[in-house]
Amino acid sequence: MVRTKSSWKSFSLLAALLAVTSTTGCRVRQTQEGKAPEVDVKGGQVPKYDVQTGSVDVKTKEKTIKVPDVTVKMPPKDAPASSDQKPPQ
Repeated sequence: MVRTKSSWKSFSLLAALLAVTSTTGCRVRQTQEGKAPEVDVKGGQVPKYDVQTGSVDVKTKEKTIKVPDVTVKMPPKDAPASSDQKPPQ
């Protein structure tokens, strides 16, 4: 497969968008400090976080797609197996 400059640019753009989306898709801010438990394992507090995730708007659209008709020709069941048979092109 020969890559053209435009396909290489498209791939680079897609990779950059994926990197930006994966690193900026979620914002996490700590809203309260955590506190280690006492030595006798009493008390303690788990830190609280305010998490703002990105939103995704998923839509569907009905579309009719033409697909080719495929005809499969099977050899007869009683035909001997031959190693010189080539797959159909």
